[in-house]
Amino acid sequence: MTTEHAAEPATGRGAHRAARRRLWRNRDFMLLWSGQTVSALGSRVSATAVPLLVLAMTGSPAVAGIIGFLGALPHLLVQLPAGVLVDRWDRWRTMLICDIGRLAAVASVPIAWWLGWLSITQVAVVAFVEASLYVFFHLAEGAALPRIVGTAELPAALAQNEAKTRGATLAGMPLGGLLFGLDRALPFVADAISYALSTVALLLMRRRDLAGPRPEAPASMWREAVAGVRWLVGQPLLRAAVLLVAGSNLIFQAVTLTVIVLAAQRGASPAMIGLVLGCWGIGGLLGAFVAPWLQPVLPPKVVVIGVHWVWAALLPLLLVPREPLLLGMVGAAAAFVGPLWNVVMGTYMLTLTPNHLLGRVRSVSSLVTWGAIPFGSLIGGLLLEAYGPAATVWSLAGLMLALAIAAVASPSVRHAPPLHS
Repeated sequence: MTTEHAAEPATGRGAHRAARRRLWRNRDFMLLWSGQTVSALGSRVSATAVPLLVLAMTGSPAVAGIIGFLGALPHLLVQLPAGVLVDRWDRWRTMLICDIGRLAAVASVPIAWWLGWLSITQVAVVAFVEASLYVFFHLAEGAALPRIVGTAELPAALAQNEAKTRGATLAGMPLGGLLFGLDRALPFVADAISYALSTVALLLMRRRDLAGPRPEAPASMWREAVAGVRWLVGQPLLRAAVLLVAGSNLIFQAVTLTVIVLAAQRGASPAMIGLVLGCWGIGGLLGAFVAPWLQPVLPPKVVVIGVHWVWAALLPLLLVPREPLLLGMVGAAAAFVGPLWNVVMGTYMLTLTPNHLLGRVRSVSSLVTWGAIPFGSLIGGLLLEAYGPAATVWSLAGLMLALAIAAVASPSVRHAPPLHS
């Protein structure tokens, strides 16, 4: 350790800067992070294009909501078996196979479009396959992270991953709208290229033994999955946080479709809609930079309660602006607090969970939190079709207010202990 590092305090700004320097010198983390930054950018480009493509092909918000539901359904169906298998399988090899599979699935869309064969059925199937492989990749990546970086670097690594995700949203959504305006196949070409680059980054990694030691012999998939459920249920704060995240994910999935419809009603072009959604990335990216500084000083209970009240106050403001771009400003404010939640609770989960259970515990968490997303797409589409965007916004704002009240009322949240490193 250099003198400069030794002189820095163990907590606060100096510790965060030291952790970031160690991350930037960690070759395998930077390869994984860089590859996933490109991949996340491509995914946001195509994710922006999918509802625009479905609306262009059918003209129906309800069909767009159904496609969104089918595309998010693997988060509900695949999580538990994926968690068990990720704890059994080689995690690096799992990530590699998933990237290759996603490349093939996404590349089929522009090929079919240019040949005149593209159908809504194919769009739905590709969305389902890509999301299924994402579930495996996401669980494998998260379970591998503590093996790639040290415990002290986990908050900084999670914050850097947040910056990756938010930056991809910032750039990917406007780019997705712009490319869709040029040619409806181009967003999917960009996504396929991103998966190819991510595959190359994985192949360049040196450390590939990313699975932790397993103290028990493999049992049936059901018994192994139940072990992950029992561990998570036994953690009061994590249990409450997972349920709250599930509710907010459902709401924001519906909010995204609602913002698209609102912006279109106010005369926004596909490129402008992408820019509106990209504003959420600006807020999230700024939040990702701030989160590591706040993580050591804000108790988890303050984050869990405060974030939901901020969201409950912001959602009704979506109905105020008449200019489409101002919708993005409201979204940016909502997205600003999201990374703080993810860094604080992500550090909590990765630090407390035994390595041999990481895949399963994260799969149980994701089953609940991500499993709510398809219902957000479905509910949002049906509400928009039946009642219009104004009533939909008020309904979603009411649901978020109920979550904020539930966070305050939960003893597990109010009495949550801080995480001591």
